[in-house]
Formats: sequence, C-alpha cells, structure tokens
Amino acid sequence: MTAEFAVALPAIALVLALAMASVHVAAVQVRLTDAAADAARALGRGEAAGDAAAIATRNAADARLSTSTDDRFVCATLTGSAGGLLAAVELRASSCALRGGL
Repeated sequence: MTAEFAVALPAIALVLALAMASVHVAAVQVRLTDAAADAARALGRGEAAGDAAAIATRNAADARLSTSTDDRFVCATLTGSAGGLLAAVELRASSCALRGGL
C-alpha cells in the first residue's frame, strides 16, 4: 500500500497544482476584463488616456492599455501576464463604450 501511495502522491500534487494555477489564471482574466470595462467607460466619458490607464492599473496591476476609436465607440484593450509560475502566459481583455458617455 505504501509503494502505490508513493507513486500516486506526485501525480495528485501535480493535478492539484494545475487546478490551482488554472483558477489563478481565470481570476486574473476576470480582473483584466473588469479593468478594461472601467477604462472604456472612462474613455467614453471623455477622460484622458492617462486617467483611463490609472483606472485600469488600479484594478489590474502591471496591465498595459491600448485604445482604439471608431465613429461611435471607444475601445480599451488591456494586456497583462498571468503572474507567478505562469508569468509567460499573456492574457488580453477588451471592452468598448459609446463615445460621449451615453
């Protein structure tokens, strides 16, 4: 019984670590999505890009903001890393809002 347990324990630990890492990545993605929506709304109200970037980094630290505008819409895209051991994984979230704060 102990030999089987010794063989199974590393596999169980690996599965548990992968599950925890996936939950962390999902949480960072949700944070990026919320921050992109906040930045898009700020840009839609007519605030400066620097103010929108400050709003975005308050919610998602170390995220990079890029913006694009259309006739009716202004869009914010945030890019950031997953962090920790998965720092090489790049996450991206976009959100758009009507210009003029409507």
